[in-house]
Amino acid sequence: MTDKQGLPLAGVRVVEFTHMVMGPAAGLMLADLGADIIRVEPAKGDNTRRLAGSGAGYFPMYNRNKRSLCVDLKSDAGKELVLKLCDKADVVIENFRPGTMDRLGFGYEAIKARNPGVIYCSEKGFLSGPYEQRTALDEVAQMMGGLAYMTGPPGQPLRAGASVIDVQGGMFGALGIIAALYQRNATGEGQQVVASLYESTVFLVGQHMAQFAVTGKAAAPMPARVSAWAIYQVFETGDDDQVFVGVVSEKQWKLLCEAFYLD
Repeated sequence: MTDKQGLPLAGVRVVEFTHMVMGPAAGLMLADLGADIIRVEPAKGDNTRRLAGSGAGYFPMYNRNKRSLCVDLKSDAGKELVLKLCDKADVVIENFRPGTMDRLGFGYEAIKARNPGVIYCSEKGFLSGPYEQRTALDEVAQMMGGLAYMTGPPGQPLRAGASVIDVQGGMFGALGIIAALYQRNATGEGQQVVASLYESTVFLVGQHMAQFAVTGKAAAPMPARVSAWAIYQVFETGDDDQVFVGVVSEKQWKLLCEAFYLD
């Protein structure tokens, strides 16, 4: 781990029950701000460590700057050890399917009863509503929420080229945790924070919903959109390369003309 002295969250202890991307991303952002993250992994280690293909980079990317502990949470000794960690934690983060942490004895109510000041962050597929007990994945949320529709050409939904919803869900979780820590300074009380994949997607496509409200016309997918600016696209160059040029103000247009000696 890096030296965290002097960072904003130095001294904040986080116990993390996470896997894949969304939960670890939330912890990573706190770690980079100085928090001490202790990952609780199964006896054989987080399965994310063994992913191949497009998942091979998940573990090293989103779990750097943390410490790990492999424990059998179903054993009495393992459970008691981790509960003692949670007793001294400022924050607990989890992103397992609904009900899993409760069955293991590490749900919000169980941890809160032992540690009333804890900030407990759950990273889920959906917020409260008819789908809240369902699981989800980044790509599922992109399809359901309309991001894949807006990314691909007409009739060809396409997921974004990175786990943007997982990462954004982690960011919203980290933001909620920091806000809850700030509030705890005033009230002395902890609370539960929940972030989700689907609602994170809806936030990203909110600008397109607002466009429909303003214009009365459904937004076209980004490759077929009517841009807000005359110059905002990729151009072929004389040396067979490509360059993106975006001009979004009168000042930038003048600078472009000066740079290219245009009258």
